[in-house]
Amino acid sequence: MQFNKLVLSMLIGASLMSATAAVQARELVLGLIPADNNEEMIKTFEPMRAYLEKKLGQKVKMFTATDYAGVIEAMKKKRVDIAWFGPLSYYLAEQEAGAEAFAVGIREGSNSATYKSIIVTPCDSGIKSIMDLQGKSVAFVDPASTSGGLMPSYMVKQATGKMPQEFFGKFTYAGSHDAAELAVKNKTVDAAADNDITYPKMLEKGLITKESNCIIAESSPLPGSPLVYRGDLPKELKAQIRDAILNADKEIKVTGYGKISHYVAVEPKDYQMIRNMVKELGLKKEQLK
Repeated sequence: MQFNKLVLSMLIGASLMSATAAVQARELVLGLIPADNNEEMIKTFEPMRAYLEKKLGQKVKMFTATDYAGVIEAMKKKRVDIAWFGPLSYYLAEQEAGAEAFAVGIREGSNSATYKSIIVTPCDSGIKSIMDLQGKSVAFVDPASTSGGLMPSYMVKQATGKMPQEFFGKFTYAGSHDAAELAVKNKTVDAAADNDITYPKMLEKGLITKESNCIIAESSPLPGSPLVYRGDLPKELKAQIRDAILNADKEIKVTGYGKISHYVAVEPKDYQMIRNMVKELGLKKEQLK
């Protein structure tokens, strides 16, 4: 009996070592949802990719997709190991791929990781509130976007008693936050959803102005966009990734969604607000892809 237990213990240990070796034998893949255009995202996250590669001692490459669902699906199929998600896309990755949130960025000049959803219109449109958008053409970002999908849907439902597709005349998705802002600037839509990270960044770059794109509504604070890893990664590797990210600001100028000063630990329970909102709106997983 003791011999059998010893053999079983050795087999389990060998299996765990084999799993760790399998991950370490290939490149680690870092997934990025298309919150902005993919070229911009890759440029922004390059310092963190290079830093992780150095600290983990193995190759790290980036993965992007044309929509949020593409990154979630890649993690589900074990083609992505680590990812920067928004809160809602993290919730979906948690459901679909066993993703675990472990870190979140703190914005420069703040001690908070929170951000807000906003609704923007052309400044000369005469639109002043969500109620003025009845029958109008409106673009959100992506069904799996928190600030560009879930929260503005919640805001519309709270203000009007109707879901966006029932209240607006034409309802579309722009695909990214910057595309939504440009649709407003070019007046191809009457309004669009965005967040208070992309909006000031585009103002700073001169891509939009306060005379072209005006905010007519903003949400209550949302939990910050989390950095997650697949739950089935080896425990030792997850600890190495987590420690590297939480200490990154000691070695490099960190980057992330918006201007980030450093990263702090976060847990899945910190995103219960998102789970509650999905439930309150009665949304099914297939409606968020």
